[in-house]
Amino acid sequence: MYQPVHPDDLPSERTIKLSEILFRQLEDKIKQLFYQNCVHSTRIVLSNCHWYFRINSGILMLILVCHNIEPYQNITSIIPQLTQQLKLFANKAMISVSPPIASEIPLVVNIENLLSEEDYPSS
Repeated sequence: MYQPVHPDDLPSERTIKLSEILFRQLEDKIKQLFYQNCVHSTRIVLSNCHWYFRINSGILMLILVCHNIEPYQNITSIIPQLTQQLKLFANKAMISVSPPIASEIPLVVNIENLLSEEDYPSS
């Protein structure tokens, strides 16, 4: 049964604003370190789209917005590498890749559900 929260038990507006500022700073720092840890070829692919991090409900999300089909295809081809990089920063993380066509649904990948490259069967 739902119990309403007393207003005195809620964080102040100042605390909420400070939390938002700290989250943005953390996201910016993660972006910087993530990029530094990427190999050169991954950096080139990332430079061809708009990308950033958001933390929502304790889950780190890498958001990539591709304005053309070629960068979109390149990004989707390196999802395993992006996943490995994300695992360095968070146990729970997701990747969202928005295609160039606005009406299309973004590709959303939960990194916990992906096999590592070593887990794929060898041919």
